[in-house]
Amino acid sequence: MTCCERLTGFPSRLLKVKPLASSGESGSGKTTTGQAVLGILPASMGAVRFRGRDIGQLDRAETDSFRREVQMIFQDPYGALNPRMRVEAIVAEPLVIHRVGTKAERKARVAELLDLVGLNASAANRLPHEFSGGQRQRIGIARALALQPRLVVCDEPVSALDVSIQAQVIMLLENLQRRLGLTYLFIAHDLAVVRRVSTYVAVMYLGKIVEYASREDLYRNPRHPYTRALMGAVPGIDPRVESKRASMALTGEIPSPLAPPKGCHFHPRCPLAVARCKTEEPMPRDVGRGQLVSCHLA
Repeated sequence: MTCCERLTGFPSRLLKVKPLASSGESGSGKTTTGQAVLGILPASMGAVRFRGRDIGQLDRAETDSFRREVQMIFQDPYGALNPRMRVEAIVAEPLVIHRVGTKAERKARVAELLDLVGLNASAANRLPHEFSGGQRQRIGIARALALQPRLVVCDEPVSALDVSIQAQVIMLLENLQRRLGLTYLFIAHDLAVVRRVSTYVAVMYLGKIVEYASREDLYRNPRHPYTRALMGAVPGIDPRVESKRASMALTGEIPSPLAPPKGCHFHPRCPLAVARCKTEEPMPRDVGRGQLVSCHLA
């Protein structure tokens, strides 16, 4: 699965890794990019390619096949499940829509999926309100896996959960990735979660990727001022680090994506900005070890 470079400003190979995490502030374009990858939203420019095909140019049969291979785990485990449907119907819904299996085969598949995500078979006859948040997210994961997808877009799948439950769901996702050979596009603003789940990380700001690197390189040596500011915002326990935190804090609000600043979109909030940043948009360049950065000063 590849994403055209015009969509985010970076080369198309970025979404070939497994798993890739996308991070940034709220409003940076993470979820919108995920929805464009899924085909829920059309790309305003560029294209999304899956198996070498532009998903915007697929015919009806090809679109149905694409829908089966690309699924999504939603952020809100409460709003993502129909409160009037029993779990068996919720998990089987993708099978019904795509006319997969008989009624008995679907029932058996639901039982298999519930076991896969750590839920008892008796859960199939219960309603969503009878489950905790973590259990509801497991139901959502089971539904996403029903059609045996190749790519799963995880849109902040643990942000609405308690910390202890977050760890359980993350461990489940990691186990499923290894067991089923899944590719994840993991969207999160929590850099601790990103560090745990990712192999490569793409940091987004106002609809564009400003830095892309392996997890090790990004956390050891962030090169973009925005990435460094995000890293500096993570709470710590070392007083020597905390005393310097104010100098790393971002000021102002993220601009509207409908009217982004000229030049580097980040320059109004960047403490290192120079005159060139206000007029010339930086292009991504390799600063070593495959670490790509969109910054004139990197």
